Amino acid sequence: MTALAPIDDLATAAIAVAAAEDEAGNLARKRVLFVCSSGGHLSQLVQLRAWWEHHERRWVTFDLPDARSKLEGEVLIPAHHPTTRNLVNLARNAALAGSVIKEYEPDVVVSNGAGVAVPFFALANARRIPTVYVEVYDRIDSRTLTGRLCRPFTSRFLVQWPEQQELYQEATLIGPLY
Repeated sequence: MTALAPIDDLATAAIAVAAAEDEAGNLARKRVLFVCSSGGHLSQLVQLRAWWEHHERRWVTFDLPDARSKLEGEVLIPAHHPTTRNLVNLARNAALAGSVIKEYEPDVVVSNGAGVAVPFFALANARRIPTVYVEVYDRIDSRTLTGRLCRPFTSRFLVQWPEQQELYQEATLIGPLY
């Protein structure tokens, strides 16, 4: 089993799947599209500020008070919710994914769920845009529905606990984001 690695490994994984260097051999600034539910999902990705603040980025999440507060000064693209068992919002988010990905042309799409991620990962995969999925911190003994749905469309699948790596054999263990 892979040893725990520092949090920077998410950055390394995201950059690796969208690898490009500038003429000086430095990692180039990337266009990162973060897609996640508000609340705990968003809180986990905000923990990576030391990495993402150096890249151009946009956030697709629910337009709720906690998201507006955590993403103050960031580009927030409102996703449709609820996403659980809601086919209408799945279709609306699929249309949103099409327009956002076409207009923004991200170098990489990063998510940790939940349901809003699925149409974005499917479309990014179809357009050969690298995707990085981080399984959530609090699901240790079973796979999340979003993880199972996004896995076929994921370039790099990351987990935070060794127990999660047993559930997703080809995942990279990065350690807890909190």
